[in-house]
Amino acid sequence: MISHSAHVVIVGSGMGGGTLAWGLAQRGIETLVLERGGILPREPENWSARAVFVERRYKPSETWLDDDGNEFHPGVHYLVGGNTKVYGASLPRLRERDLGQTHYPSGTSPAWPFTYDDLEPYYTQAESLYRVHGSVGEDPTEPWRSRPYPYPALAHEPYVAETMLRLAEQGLHPSSTAMGIDVRPGGTCVRCQTCDGFPCRLGAKSDAETCALGPAVAGGSVRLLTGARVRRVELDGSGRVARLVGDIEGEPFEVTGGMFVLSAGAANSAALLLASRSEARPTGVANSSGLVGRNYMVHNNTHLAAVDPRRRNDVVFQKTMAVNDFYHDLGDGHPGGTIQLIGKVQGSMMKTQATRAPLSLLNRMADRSVELLVMSEDLPSVHNRVTVGSDGRIQVSWRRTNYDRHEALLKTAKSVLRKAGYRGIFEQRFGIDMNSHMCGTAAAGHDPATSVLDPWCRSHDVPNLFVVDSSFFPSSGAQNPALTIAAQALRVAEETDWDVRV
Repeated sequence: MISHSAHVVIVGSGMGGGTLAWGLAQRGIETLVLERGGILPREPENWSARAVFVERRYKPSETWLDDDGNEFHPGVHYLVGGNTKVYGASLPRLRERDLGQTHYPSGTSPAWPFTYDDLEPYYTQAESLYRVHGSVGEDPTEPWRSRPYPYPALAHEPYVAETMLRLAEQGLHPSSTAMGIDVRPGGTCVRCQTCDGFPCRLGAKSDAETCALGPAVAGGSVRLLTGARVRRVELDGSGRVARLVGDIEGEPFEVTGGMFVLSAGAANSAALLLASRSEARPTGVANSSGLVGRNYMVHNNTHLAAVDPRRRNDVVFQKTMAVNDFYHDLGDGHPGGTIQLIGKVQGSMMKTQATRAPLSLLNRMADRSVELLVMSEDLPSVHNRVTVGSDGRIQVSWRRTNYDRHEALLKTAKSVLRKAGYRGIFEQRFGIDMNSHMCGTAAAGHDPATSVLDPWCRSHDVPNLFVVDSSFFPSSGAQNPALTIAAQALRVAEETDWDVRV
């Protein structure tokens, strides 16, 4: 049996775990980070659309099950840095309203157990840590902030700038996207077309390994153990975590410590708690509420490809603009969501969905198209949940919620794009396998009967156990979640007493 020990043990090295490790390193706290995957190599395939999207070079081979028992490949990455190694690096803040209760025609988005004001100082810290570039004053929905962005917004290439003018002529307020890439003076970013969805061969993307975990390990108080798959959380007689057990390349290992943090992502953190069931706890660890794994949310998302055959899109770095005019009000008094540019899509990337279309046709289409993400909030539902079979396999039960708002936002988005000159609009609606914004499976709250975690992500049931990833989200809002995960991780690192005697 291989044994390790540390004052604080973190399972997972993505945005939550990596940022928390950095925060603990600032306090000099001995920390061990366990990552089931390895370090993603910098290699030519990082920038190959075929390798990344067709061959799925960096994704795991595992499959999960849907409600009907059908297999699907989940949108997860088991790597040092987690999903941030391939994310689009869009790092917006949630709005003040997102953390309060919001009523929709088909349901309610619940309030968080803390306010935007509580989180704002940590948003500021996270933007500095993750080298966020942005602009103040363009977006009519932007929340208040105590400091400006650490770096100015990215410049728009001519094609994007012209599109923004066409949208502004309709009375809209297209704004700069808050981006985490290294375009500082002397920075390593070359503004290539292989950023959104690709690993960065230059280390210029603000991922959790590059910005947080790497510097934390270099400081000496944080250690990283790769290839370490945790299978169970085991408690002692007093109800505290005694150890984690699992395997490293087939060899069994155990980890003891004082405080334990799950940061494996909303599905895997919940799955680990559920898989740790015992005779004393038949529903799993930290699950007296019965809510572990429930209220799974994954945003209502649709990709749009808008084609104007009269204009060649020669943009290289496309992901610099968002339209949030409909975020709080779609014209009927209820929120809509956000419309964002995504990275420029190549024909070979379209081929993963349009499998029957000739590549030559898709290349011609990509040459005249601009691609966007339309995102609206999904609502927590006890039906939507993560469960674990006796074999440890994850099953996701998922039905769309609040989709009437998404349909309305899609209709609006298509309308404004047509007015901007786009004659053909093609859509790709996200299914169960396109689940990169998972959240909500161990929601935070004040009441142990209706939540899994307290406002600082500590388990109500197990005093030395935390879950610091998107699992804690009581609601999803309609913005990319990464910066909020990072901000909460910094808040937990700073405001928690990490004394092992708690």
